[in-house]
Amino acid sequence: MSKFDKYFLMNTEDVKEYVVDVVKYFDKDEKIECFEIGDGNINYVFRVIGKNKSIIVKQSDILLRSSQRPLDTYRSKIEAEILKIQKNLSSKHIPEVYMYDENMNALSMEDISEYKNIRKELIDEKIYINFSDEISLFLANTLLPTTDLVLIRDIKKDYVKFFINKELCDITEDLVLTEPYYNYKNRNIISKGQENFVEENLYKNAKLKTEVAKLRDKFMNYSQALIHGDLHTGSIFINENGIKIIDPEFAFYGPIGYDIGNVIGNLFFNFVNKIYYSNNNSFIEYIKNTIIETYDKTLSAFNKKYDDIIEFPLYKEKDFKTYYISNIFSDALGYAGTEIIRRTVGDSKVFEISSIDLDDKKIELERSLINIGIYLIINREKIKTGKEIIDAFYSINSQK
Repeated sequence: MSKFDKYFLMNTEDVKEYVVDVVKYFDKDEKIECFEIGDGNINYVFRVIGKNKSIIVKQSDILLRSSQRPLDTYRSKIEAEILKIQKNLSSKHIPEVYMYDENMNALSMEDISEYKNIRKELIDEKIYINFSDEISLFLANTLLPTTDLVLIRDIKKDYVKFFINKELCDITEDLVLTEPYYNYKNRNIISKGQENFVEENLYKNAKLKTEVAKLRDKFMNYSQALIHGDLHTGSIFINENGIKIIDPEFAFYGPIGYDIGNVIGNLFFNFVNKIYYSNNNSFIEYIKNTIIETYDKTLSAFNKKYDDIIEFPLYKEKDFKTYYISNIFSDALGYAGTEIIRRTVGDSKVFEISSIDLDDKKIELERSLINIGIYLIINREKIKTGKEIIDAFYSINSQK
């Protein structure tokens, strides 16, 4: 019998025992240190360091930290499984999974501390010229191969069943695709002075709400591919050699465009923040071009990947390929818009907004974000290039 045979929430001393006795990553007599490094609301993340190596242990809590609301820990099983699948599809972009322990709801994996969180790096105006190349390759490598266009039908249906992720999808359906437009739970956090703008442009905007309803319906009903489900810049780590993608616990079978849109939407937070609060014009030019290149290179990567891996004759028809990929990228722009809006008016902010003291400039920044979010949602089928995204931003926000 081991104390780790039954679930309990571990502290740092427990984790030190765990990586020796259960994971068997360190020898019993090796001196090791353990630190809690997570700052999330639903998991605890530990880094354990020995003489010559280190490991990450991520344990799922059965309660939400903030409210103590019960949570289903099945999400950690989902996370472990998608990491294994994505590792096979795009090995350089995913940390190695050493062990998933269903008793302890704990995932032990490669320590990627030599990579830096790209959200923080962009806030600090660090330039990584490899980002758009790497993220476009990751998206094409991991999304298209998990569709019905490639997978054997019964395998794909088994995946759909396994990756049903009710609780975390429910969070997205509410916080991203409902409440910013219909604040029925009264959880939106709107800056003082922004209330009338939000009321007129979001709550009372029938055209916008119709388009959001379409995107919501697609998110809930289109089991297209195995998506990360929460691919914001806080889940992407980078250095000069490449990127690593983590935290896919929101994974499920949904529309490919949702992942692409999340990446683009989150790049916009840095871009707009720097327009208003930085004098570093070379960095602003870099982040602007990164948005353009991320869209264009991802589109190019999808076209190439499609040609490389699609074998079924019906799907090889040129017009079908055009239809299929066009739909992915119009979806991506729509979901980029919903991500931008929800982080601006919803209750889950990003640092690029939440760190700014309220003043007239912040009000303008938020309106710029809401405006481009609305535009992307409504005009998602018209835009075909990354430059058109940026041109639209400057056109509807004439302050710069």
